[in-house]
Amino acid sequence: MHLLRSCRALARAHPYWTDGILAVALYVVMLVAPVWGHPSEWSDLDPSSVLAVGGVPVFGPLVWRRRYPVAVLAVSVVGTLGIMVVGTVRGPILFGSALAVYTVSSTVERRLALAVGGLSVLALGIMSWDRSTEAWNQTVNAVAFAWIALAVAAGEAVRSRRAFVAAIEERARRAEHTRDEEARRRVAEERLRIARELHDIVGHHIALINVQAGVASHVLDSQPEQARAALAHVREAGRAALSELNATVSVLRQNDESDAPNEPAPGLGQLPSLLESFDRAGLRVDRHDEGERRAVPAAVDLTAYRIVQESLTNVRKHAGTSAATLRLAYRRDALSIEVEDRGPGPSGSPDRTGYGLIGMRERAASVGGSFRAGPGPDGGFRVRVDLPLARTAQAVRMTAVNGSA
Repeated sequence: MHLLRSCRALARAHPYWTDGILAVALYVVMLVAPVWGHPSEWSDLDPSSVLAVGGVPVFGPLVWRRRYPVAVLAVSVVGTLGIMVVGTVRGPILFGSALAVYTVSSTVERRLALAVGGLSVLALGIMSWDRSTEAWNQTVNAVAFAWIALAVAAGEAVRSRRAFVAAIEERARRAEHTRDEEARRRVAEERLRIARELHDIVGHHIALINVQAGVASHVLDSQPEQARAALAHVREAGRAALSELNATVSVLRQNDESDAPNEPAPGLGQLPSLLESFDRAGLRVDRHDEGERRAVPAAVDLTAYRIVQESLTNVRKHAGTSAATLRLAYRRDALSIEVEDRGPGPSGSPDRTGYGLIGMRERAASVGGSFRAGPGPDGGFRVRVDLPLARTAQAVRMTAVNGSA
């Protein structure tokens, strides 16, 4: 087996030398076979005539059979027909044309290969049958038909196998490329998710710390008790930020799903604590709920909480007001969130830009929701988000079913 692989590798590395040696070997077999078998097949031709007429046109072109398969086949078939016309040589003289037919059938396009192969079978078979000295119904007259047809079939089989192997290799390459693309896509999505989480966690708490630190600095001398209360809020906000950051980092560092933290992710159930933290920071939030409160899918629950958190943080940082309105509307198939303020915004402009709005838009899109943000009808700034419930819940159930399967 190792020797066979070595011979194949050598043949691929030196195709012209290989085909030249093969052509010479077939020519020698053609010369010697009639002498060993039936010398009468030489008819009136001597060996020198066979060498001159048959060797060059039939076997010589085989050296270039890989590069010019159709042209080599044409020359070889014409040479073989010429031999049959001037003499009665049969049998091994067909080796050259058979090899040329095999090359065409295994390399060129199928329709062309079958057309050229069929013409070669008919031309050589009919000429051999016409020039035969045997009776017309003898089986020996079918040798030329059988040999050339067998060469066509062998070439077609090899060509089909090569196409099959190439298709498998291409499919494997595409599958590997798809896996790489999917891995890169998941990495990018995870990076965006981590960036949003860190922005929401750090941005909210840092905003509260900044406000309370400013209050403490302002009243430190005149109202030390209020300054101490503000510093206590700073310490509490810092502790909350560190706690959430530690939870996030622990999730990123875990190697096994069994190590996942047991603490639930924040959701709408934690809104009272969130609104209380803003109230301590000097932002009064009026909450209005519409519809019957009910449990929502975990992904929507976290998304809604983060959007409310980021919206109120933006109000506290940029709106220039101490009041905001939060509306939650529980509808049959969607949860609507609206955060509105009537502040002038930075420098009197209600336009606000930054990663906060980008993150909220991405969060809403991740669960199939819509996001709108812009100036309110009565001034200020308004954020409106609609998060689907029925479709998200169905997707969550389908994911769970697929995972268990």
